[in-house]
Amino acid sequence: MNPGASGSSRLSLPTILGFALSNLPLGALAVAVAVYLPPYFASNLGVSLAVVGGAWMTVRLLDIGVDPVLGVIMDRTRTRLGRYRFWMLLGAPVLMLSVFALFQAPHGIGLVYLIGWLLVFYLGTSILGLGHSAWGANLSKEYHERSRLFGVVAALGVIGAVVVLLIPIGAEALGRDATEIVPDMGWFIFWLIPVSMIWMLLRTPEIIAPETDHPRFRLRDYWSLLVKPDLLRLFLAQMALTLGPGWMSALYIFFFTDSRGFTATEASILLLIYVLAGIAGAPLTALLARRLSKHRTLMVTTTAYSIGLCMVMILPKGNVAAAIPAMFWCGFMAAGFDLMIRAMLADVGDEVRLEQGQERLSLIYALNALAAKIAGAFAIGVTFPLLQRLGYNPTEGAVNTEGAIRSLEWAYIAGPIVFVMLGGACVIGWRLDAERHAQIRQDLDTRDAQYAEAPILESLSSEPAIPVLGDRDS
Repeated sequence: MNPGASGSSRLSLPTILGFALSNLPLGALAVAVAVYLPPYFASNLGVSLAVVGGAWMTVRLLDIGVDPVLGVIMDRTRTRLGRYRFWMLLGAPVLMLSVFALFQAPHGIGLVYLIGWLLVFYLGTSILGLGHSAWGANLSKEYHERSRLFGVVAALGVIGAVVVLLIPIGAEALGRDATEIVPDMGWFIFWLIPVSMIWMLLRTPEIIAPETDHPRFRLRDYWSLLVKPDLLRLFLAQMALTLGPGWMSALYIFFFTDSRGFTATEASILLLIYVLAGIAGAPLTALLARRLSKHRTLMVTTTAYSIGLCMVMILPKGNVAAAIPAMFWCGFMAAGFDLMIRAMLADVGDEVRLEQGQERLSLIYALNALAAKIAGAFAIGVTFPLLQRLGYNPTEGAVNTEGAIRSLEWAYIAGPIVFVMLGGACVIGWRLDAERHAQIRQDLDTRDAQYAEAPILESLSSEPAIPVLGDRDS
């Protein structure tokens, strides 16, 4: 793939698929950690709800400063391997180590163990998530092409999540004990990380945009990002759209088994339907954005998602067939949330580079990851202690009162709807549409032509490779 060949900015499908492979383990972890790991600690390892919720909230609050620092350093990194390839190689073993420690945790672990390994885990996901997002934004330059690329990335993440959801179903068929299911997920993800990275790292070219001056750390430039209206709106949208589904995920197993009358296996099947819908939802949402624009597509999907979530409460209890359409609908719509925000951030990143003359993509994605982490902390850190205060008992075999079940239902439905609708409202009146972005890209291309041509580090298995990605004066 040559991004500039023949004047075309369209990436080949093999290039996009190869790049998107590294999202497989991240998608798998998103479901395993949000849905299965906290209940596993509480129900099977004897850790109290308060400790689980407190550990997640503490780690998220301690971790909030990591992403901006990583973003600043990443934007200033220039190595013989490239900028983002270097960081992906660094983050993979960090994530593997933490996955082993968390998913193979022994019985009787406490707050210190959870906080320590969760910190390592979120450091690894931060490195890989930021590096992958910024790399993708640089790989694809055109407004609609970014929707296409991030649509495929989202679809690969969904496939990773689907495989994780199949593990409980397959484990039951093989006679595996319930206490072995989450550790099985851990081993699958542990080996998926290096396997999925190899092709992406070897075959994906890396483009580093030219800069108008040597990279400098100027506080006023970073402050301007913090107060930039478009980034603030996407920051709030990311918080809301992480907190809504994250809130739902934290309570999912409890709600579908104790409130809706499904078995654990049936709940896993329905969750699988929800996630599978994203395989179709991500690329079709990207296609819809070509007609409606990204921000309007986000408003449509958030509204449709909330309507679908309301339907869950009026469906017959324990009826899998009746629940499948509602779960598919919600999963289809949710697939567009992160996709649209990541694509819109890439567009804002072009505008920032035009204004400042420096690449700030890593920092821009880091600030947005900060929003996701803050929201993720509250998704588990608030819901679990809240359920405990309301009298809900998650212990396997426990009998909860009608009042405790009703509180569980209100928590499961009300929180996600409020936050998801707020996320869609954040982009009302968005100004950076396809026409505006095309003008920004034209101005960038004109200015870039005056400086050294953007260096391209070929895939590591290709020849020739650009030997050095240093400053222009070196």
